[in-house]
Amino acid sequence: MDERSALAALARTVDGAGDDAAVIDGLVLTTDMLHERTDFPAGVSRYTAGWRAIGASLSDVAAMGGEATAAVAAYGAPAFDPDEIDAFVGGATDVCETVGARYVGGDLDDHDEFTVAGAVVGRVADPVYRHGATPGDGVYVTGTLGRTAAAIREFAAGNADRGNALFRFEPRVAAGRALVSVATAMMDSSDGLARSLHQLAAASDCGFDVSWDRLPVDESVDAVADTGTERRELATFFGEDFELVFTAPPAELEAVRDSVSVPVTRIGRVTTADVVADGEALPDRGYGH
Repeated sequence: MDERSALAALARTVDGAGDDAAVIDGLVLTTDMLHERTDFPAGVSRYTAGWRAIGASLSDVAAMGGEATAAVAAYGAPAFDPDEIDAFVGGATDVCETVGARYVGGDLDDHDEFTVAGAVVGRVADPVYRHGATPGDGVYVTGTLGRTAAAIREFAAGNADRGNALFRFEPRVAAGRALVSVATAMMDSSDGLARSLHQLAAASDCGFDVSWDRLPVDESVDAVADTGTERRELATFFGEDFELVFTAPPAELEAVRDSVSVPVTRIGRVTTADVVADGEALPDRGYGH
C-alpha cells in the first residue's frame, strides 16, 4: 500500500481518524515522523530539521483551531553528535516559541538513518474539522504557496543557506485561533493545495471551484520555475507548505480578517460537487513519501 491506502484502511478501524489531529476532552494531540531519505534533503541543517519536525505537528494543531502547549521529539541517528543535537533542540525550541508553546524533551535512540518522531499537545474548546464546508462558502488559504518546492530546488542547486531559510516555515497557530469562530472546515496544506481540496471535498461531501489567477504563489517560486506551467505545478501540487486551507462564509471571514496575523487569500468557492480550477478538473495529486 501507499500512504493514502494505508490511511484509508486505518480510518475504518481507528476511532476519529481522518483529521489533522485528535481532540480528546478539549486536548489536541498529534504526531509526525520525518526522516532523512524523504524529508531532509542534503543541505538541511540540524537546526532547520528541529524547526521543521516540530513545526509539522504545530501545524496540525493550527488546522484544528487549537492553542499549542508543548512538544516532544524522539531523535534517532547513526551517531550522536553533541553539536547536531544542540542545534536540533535549538530549532525545536525556537519554532515552539513562535507560537507560544514549549519544547519539553523527548528520547534518543541509535538509528541507521536520521529520523525524528515529534508530538505536540494543545487545547481547543470548539475544534474545526475537515467536514463542514457548505456550498456558498468561500475557500481560502493563508500565506503563500510553493516555499518548500523552492527550498528543494535551492538545496539541489547547492544553495543551502537559501534552502534552509525557505524550509523554516511559521506554523499558523495564531491564524487558526483567529479563524476558529468562522471556519466551517479546515486543514493544513502539507499534502499540497490540490490534494487538500480533494480531501476537504471528500470529508464535506462538496466540491470546489478555484481560480488559478487567485493563487498566492510565493515569490521564491519565481526564482526556480522556468515556465508559468512549472510555477503553477510547484505551488499547487508539490505540498509541504503547511499553510491553512479553509472554508468560511465570506461576510463572516471579512469580519475577522483584521485579527488574522497573516495574509488570507480567497481562491474560490464551495460548490455541490467536483473540484475544478477555471472550469477544468483539478487533479488529485500532491505530496507523497
